[in-house]
Amino acid sequence: MSTLSDLISKHGEPTKANTEWLALLLSEWQLVADLLFADLVLWIPSKQGEFVAAGHARPSSAATVFFRDITGEAIKKEWLALAKQAFESGEIQALKIADNSSGLPSRLSAIPVRKAASVGSDNKPIALITRHTNLSDTRIPNKLQINYVNCGNELLEMIAEGSFPDFSTPTGPRRGAPRANDGLLKLDVDGVVTFASPNGLSAFNRLGVLGELEGKSLAEASTKIVKRLSTVDESLPLVLTGKAPWRADLESTNLTLSIRAIPLVKSGARTGAIVLCREITELRRQEQELLTKDATIREIHHRVKNNLQTVASLMRIQTRRTDSPEAKEALEQAIRRVSAIALVHNTLAEGFSDEVNFDEVFASSMQLVGELASEKENNVKLRIYGKFGKLDSQIATPLAVALTELVTNAATHGLGAHGGLISIHTKRTAKQLSIEVDDNGVGLKPDSIGTGLGTQIVKTLIEGELRGKISWFSPKEGGTKIAISLPL
Repeated sequence: MSTLSDLISKHGEPTKANTEWLALLLSEWQLVADLLFADLVLWIPSKQGEFVAAGHARPSSAATVFFRDITGEAIKKEWLALAKQAFESGEIQALKIADNSSGLPSRLSAIPVRKAASVGSDNKPIALITRHTNLSDTRIPNKLQINYVNCGNELLEMIAEGSFPDFSTPTGPRRGAPRANDGLLKLDVDGVVTFASPNGLSAFNRLGVLGELEGKSLAEASTKIVKRLSTVDESLPLVLTGKAPWRADLESTNLTLSIRAIPLVKSGARTGAIVLCREITELRRQEQELLTKDATIREIHHRVKNNLQTVASLMRIQTRRTDSPEAKEALEQAIRRVSAIALVHNTLAEGFSDEVNFDEVFASSMQLVGELASEKENNVKLRIYGKFGKLDSQIATPLAVALTELVTNAATHGLGAHGGLISIHTKRTAKQLSIEVDDNGVGLKPDSIGTGLGTQIVKTLIEGELRGKISWFSPKEGGTKIAISLPL
């Protein structure tokens, strides 16, 4: 299915401002469909003088008129005259008789879509919304439905004026956002509640606001709750009075409400507000647990890193005290392997993700190789081509040890005392990471692969833990080439 941008580029006259406005409208209009108990279809004008569907919202509160999404389809001939009349006049138009073209009897109206007027703007409609109310889903209107539809109609009028949605609304997390059926209150211009849905009233009663809300100032009724809080969201008073299109949390001892205000505007003047509320106590508890677990995991990584560095320090002390060259070499190799693992844990301790920037880890581990080369007075140059990118910690730890082992081996054995160049080439796709380690040293001896402890460790890490492939080559021009392929 084509995206909004694709449809506008293909059928209409794309502008960045119009596309952004329509994308914001699509992110908000599910609320309008739920309030109106109706399907909403967004139409963009085509180059042929007709309209193409660019979005479709079904009501969660009533039966849909369209069982299949019509996004991308051209407007039906039966609707075209009404659509053109609304688009050209810039006013809401309604069909006087029932529409049966969709297979079900429905009430049809067309609403022009304007974006917020800017300086020098002619403020002409940029798109169109058709509203389809299923007449076969008959029900006796009650107080809740009447108020919901009235709120939905006011939002449609704001869409026609270009005052809804509001670009000043902060882009908060969608998770836990209150919806119409979670709880709705309607305020007048002074912040007094003129209607409270049963779910909305229950939510505030459980929070600690006693009695009925209708006829009371929502901000004043919530004052006792706010006074008991040690910290209060600065935007909460603006949300409770409906003066700003923001979200805020209102907490009591054992309950948390997410509250969202949508100011109602007509001809540029604020006439009241819709306040949506949703209990998110369990959601906030889960988020707090995740934060606690994340902090605990990072602390564990930090302690593991410290312990590994302590182990490496103890081995360095042992290295200075031993007289055996073989023992010194073995301890130095162990120190490099432990230090490579510590680098990964250090990176994990500093971040909030299980992924690490492996380029930083690899650059730090290569400093260990540089220190080794300087101790042995080898003139070793290291060049890296390409980027590793971010890797999961389960990949980063064994890969860091393996690459440190390979580069160290190339510096000490491949290049020898005369030194030389080591090149690392990386190529990454969505499913694979390819690495080549080249040196211009003495090359491989016949039947030498797999005899050393370091080589055996590398093969175990690459082929065993990482399920990859590794191969050693001796090119005709000399030196050694190691090719690694890892699935991602």
